[in-house]
Amino acid sequence: MSLELEQKIEAILFAAGEPVELDRLAEALGIDRTAARQQAECLMARLTQQGSPLQVLSLDGKYQLATRPEYAGVIQAATDWKRQQPLSQAAMEVLAVVAYNQPVTRAFVDQVRGVDSAGVVSTLVEKGLLEEAGRLELPGRPIAYRTGDTFLRTFGLHSLDELPAPPEEEEQQTLL
Repeated sequence: MSLELEQKIEAILFAAGEPVELDRLAEALGIDRTAARQQAECLMARLTQQGSPLQVLSLDGKYQLATRPEYAGVIQAATDWKRQQPLSQAAMEVLAVVAYNQPVTRAFVDQVRGVDSAGVVSTLVEKGLLEEAGRLELPGRPIAYRTGDTFLRTFGLHSLDELPAPPEEEEQQTLL
């Protein structure tokens, strides 16, 4: 029965093409969350043990089927994807501000960075690294932004808890 559940999870994750919440997997399989998590972890182990080019990513309570990083080159060559340009320093700064303080408005990001970040935020939203988290109940109803699953996947994180601790204020002032 275990292998059958693993195969069902693999089929669900393949068909979804995006992260699927653990609760959704459990509901679809008619099992509880603990059993669903155990089966997803068994699937992860089986794919690794078999040397599969596929892996199951755990992304903050969600699971996604993905190819292993070592196959990126051959996949890119076969599918003729445009090479992703590396993120600019400004983009990395915006991602850091949002990741450590989310949800935040663009005005907050601008204030922290000291420059206008509208273009960078728009680009990061287009790339899926930032997503809208709703609107705040403030004048003008500004949009709040947060990081999402693409951010976690891109930086190889399972959850935001894995982000390194930010430098202490004293260290920051010493650097200035």
